[in-house]
Amino acid sequence: MLVLTAVLAVSGPGGTSTALASGSHAGVSAAPVKKKGISAWNFHGVTKALADAKVGWFYTWSSGKEGIKAPRGVEFVPMIHDAGSVTERELDRAKKQGGTLLGFNEPDRPDQAHMTVRQALGLWPRLQSTGMRLGAPAVATGGDVAGGWLDRFMKGAAAHHYRVDFIPLHWYGADFNAQRATAQLRSYLQAVHQRYKKPVWLTEYALTDFSSGSPRYPTKAQQAAFVKQSTAMLQNLSYVHRYAWFTLSTNRGDGTGLYHGAKANRVGAAYRVAG
Repeated sequence: MLVLTAVLAVSGPGGTSTALASGSHAGVSAAPVKKKGISAWNFHGVTKALADAKVGWFYTWSSGKEGIKAPRGVEFVPMIHDAGSVTERELDRAKKQGGTLLGFNEPDRPDQAHMTVRQALGLWPRLQSTGMRLGAPAVATGGDVAGGWLDRFMKGAAAHHYRVDFIPLHWYGADFNAQRATAQLRSYLQAVHQRYKKPVWLTEYALTDFSSGSPRYPTKAQQAAFVKQSTAMLQNLSYVHRYAWFTLSTNRGDGTGLYHGAKANRVGAAYRVAG
């Protein structure tokens, strides 16, 4: 989730992916991109933090970079966040950023995109008209559930012959044991991949327990251990083409942020050496 709340590529050597799709879409580059990415807001030191984290790509929940100057070699991936973002201005801005577009952000949550399946399907041709590689709407939970929001959207898209090139997912784990949490994450990713038979981008993930209403976080040592184990797992899953931790800065990332300004904390140091 943007407050606190996961695209098609071909795996290449060294944990990279190439921006190729079934059917070539406008603006698609064949340059290799690291799997490892990050979500980011603009903050003092953001460019240095992005470079220090050694990520291959980032996004901002927006069609533009929101004032962030990307380091050399770090790709920006735009998003059409919600129904109100489906405008010619936003779509044109997205097209200028590259060849991949992330769909609506958590349409199953009232505090995020908050869209019905019917509404999302009605707007999908506008996103498809960009010619970009197109990621499904990223649900907050239940991507593997029969009859769930994503399942109904994917069935509707197939019925209308709409294009969906990949499945973005979000995942937050409440078990702070790194080994168990990594296994739980893998199980979810595998279930979604098996249901839709499409590549997966995990665009938000971390350890956060939301069960009591207020977020509860692990220690930095526990979060860092999970980073180490989960990234090793993600690097080796061929159907996971990219992943992005939530989030780059501690300013708004609370217990999951990686950097204080341009300085990595313990979790950020673990993410820096991943991939």
